[in-house]
Amino acid sequence: MKKSLTILIAGPYRSGTNDDPILMAQNLQRMEEVALPLFRAGHIPIIGEWFALPLLKQAGCKYAGDEIYEEISYPIARRLITRCDAIFRIEGASKGADGDVKFAEDMGLKVYYSLEEILNA
Repeated sequence: MKKSLTILIAGPYRSGTNDDPILMAQNLQRMEEVALPLFRAGHIPIIGEWFALPLLKQAGCKYAGDEIYEEISYPIARRLITRCDAIFRIEGASKGADGDVKFAEDMGLKVYYSLEEILNA
């Protein structure tokens, strides 16, 4: 049996949305669409927004990019990465996801760029 990996899915969330909540939700859905195949392959998929969004609500975040958003969103992703075995960088321009990849690489984690690459590993 293959080792189960904890894999952070990194991709655009705010990028390219002009902070439109509908477009941000669509970006989150794109990340979530790859979570199920990862789970079914025996891995533990993680998306930073799954942790950040409830914290943002609890902290009183008013809009994407406000002080509370900046306090929580990127730091939670970096903390999660320290608990992961790998990163799966999905397509799409994203400064935050690119930063996550760099952070992961600096830690020596494997970065995947396709679902097939993970499923065939």
